[in-house]
This record gives sequence, structure tokens and C-alpha cells, in this order.
Amino acid sequence: MIPPDGNAAFVAAMEDVLETYQKPRDLDRPLVCLDETSKQLVVETRKPIRAKPRQPVRYDYEYKRNGVANIFMMFAPLEGWRRVKVTDHHAAVDYAQVLKELSDVHFPDAKQIVLVQDNLSTHTPASLYAAFPAEEARRLAKRFELHYTPKHGSWLDMAESELAVLSNQCLDRRISDKPTLEAQVTAWQAHRNQHCANADWQFTTADPRVKLKRLYPQF
Repeated sequence: MIPPDGNAAFVAAMEDVLETYQKPRDLDRPLVCLDETSKQLVVETRKPIRAKPRQPVRYDYEYKRNGVANIFMMFAPLEGWRRVKVTDHHAAVDYAQVLKELSDVHFPDAKQIVLVQDNLSTHTPASLYAAFPAEEARRLAKRFELHYTPKHGSWLDMAESELAVLSNQCLDRRISDKPTLEAQVTAWQAHRNQHCANADWQFTTADPRVKLKRLYPQF
């Protein structure tokens, strides 16, 4: 999406995210980026032709749709850690369960989790209240410091870049069902985490004031 020219709301959110990325690593306040995508599940309608010397396995172009799975990407760029969670839906309660998992399973000792995400309608504390009793929802809401990428600016979310890696290395094939998808992303996730693959983010607050000057209101 092409961002609008001279838009104060866009640059305010952009600079907030960029400033968040420039902060030093803090184990008490880990930085986590969150994004989600979907994967069409398909079943082969004809048996593939086995691979031969100098001839890869071949699949028929026809297939049968077998539903769509939702994929949440939780990515801590300074830790070289990511967690991929496959769900049946991308409703508010699914998002709320992801936040609870981040808080209580992956970062239980953190004083607060700094969370960068895009501005989908479900990505708000209200989703916690849709999924949990008020006392639990409030406890979880206080566990997060929320930062949102601007509208038309989801590229600022490092979890989106990590999803692109997942798509290129793991999802660029026909996958028949949810258990198979979960097995594939779990293996990919383990390999990336084992090698502590992190993000080398170079775009700082000063850069868009020059390179993306048209996005800023002019005085």
C-alpha cells in the first residue's frame, strides 16, 4: 500500500515504532513484533510422479481446497527468537490467546513486553476482554506496552519480514492439512531459533525525514 503524502498520523506512528526499535535490549522489557497471515490448504487430486535423476518430483496442476489456516508470527528480533502459532481463525479470541501465551509461557519473568503490531481491528486490549474475565483481561493488558505501525505502513513491523522468510522457505508448497502445516512451521521455527536468526534493522528515525520527506506535513 502506498502511504499518503503529508500525513501527520502516518509519520507519528512511524517515528514511534522506529524509536522503539532503536532502544537497547532490555531483558525486563523484551521487544516482540507480532503479525499474522493465512495459508490455503490443498489436497492433491492425483498422485505425484516420483523424482528421477535430473528430474524433480512433479505434481498435477489440479488440486482440492481444504480450508484456510491462520498463522501468527511472534518475533523477538533482539533475541533471535520466534514462535509460529497456527489457528483455525483470526478472531479476537485467537489474538487474545496469543498475547496470553506471550505473557505467561514465553516471557513470564518480563516486567512488561514491548509489542509492535499493525492496526488490525482485533489487535487491541478489547480482544482480551472478549476472551477472558475482566480481572484476567486487565492483568494481561498491563503486561504489554503497545506500539502500532501506521495504516499503509505494515512494512515497519519486523514480524512481517519474518513472515516473508517463512513463506519463502516453508510455505511455498502445497500443504494438505493443519497438522502437516504445524509440523512444517515447527521444524522451520526450530531451525531458525537454533541459529538465533535475528533482524539487522538499519532504518532509524532520522532516515525517513530525508528519504520519505514527502510523507511529512510541509510548513
